[in-house]
Amino acid sequence: MRSGAEEDNAAVPRILVVDDDPAIREVVRFALSRAGFEVAEAADGAAGLARARDAAPDLIVLDVMLPEMEGTEVCRALREAGDRVPVLFLSSRDDEVDRVVGLEIGGDDYLSKPFSPRELVARVKAILRRGAAPEAPPAETSRALRHGRLLLDPDAARVTWDGAEVALTPTEFGLLRTLMRRPGRVVSRDLLMDGAYAVERVVNDRTIDSHVRKLRAKFAAVGASPIETMPGFGYRLGPCA
Repeated sequence: MRSGAEEDNAAVPRILVVDDDPAIREVVRFALSRAGFEVAEAADGAAGLARARDAAPDLIVLDVMLPEMEGTEVCRALREAGDRVPVLFLSSRDDEVDRVVGLEIGGDDYLSKPFSPRELVARVKAILRRGAAPEAPPAETSRALRHGRLLLDPDAARVTWDGAEVALTPTEFGLLRTLMRRPGRVVSRDLLMDGAYAVERVVNDRTIDSHVRKLRAKFAAVGASPIETMPGFGYRLGPCA
């Protein structure tokens, strides 16, 4: 959280753009600024990691291929330090393996270059909406979801297992919330995609599977295994007993 003089601007989301191409940074900065965001920049991975730690951004637009330190290493370092700031990866390589790797180390979305500035802004807004508690939620959605030993509080964006907090990215939070709204029922990958992404878009099955693997790894760290695979159908939230 920000403090001091920055509190006056706390309502304006701050986006950190990390890319070694000044032309790309300029395009992204202009598009995000026009959309009402505050923008900070860094030209290499090491500087980006330092800015991420010092500037407390609300989201990072992070190029994969960077000098000094690759974008995937920046994201991994942040996640290992417990930083849950959302990350939107940019890459000039439209390779499915790259996308899956980026998501598995804690990225929230992936956009291939060249990209439309309008789409980038839409992706940024969608990620921020997924991570924010609704300002005036209906009574039925403001209550926490509980299933056995698993608790999901949408207002606080907090998940616990037997009281132990499980830190999730906004995308992982959306996936788990979708499963918890249908406990014991099979949920297709298409429905999980709708629950995880706030804008209509096409995400392949491997991307959803990658997010589910990350979810399982985080629950395994607290001795839990709440998500069951239903081959050929999708996933199901188990009894969590």
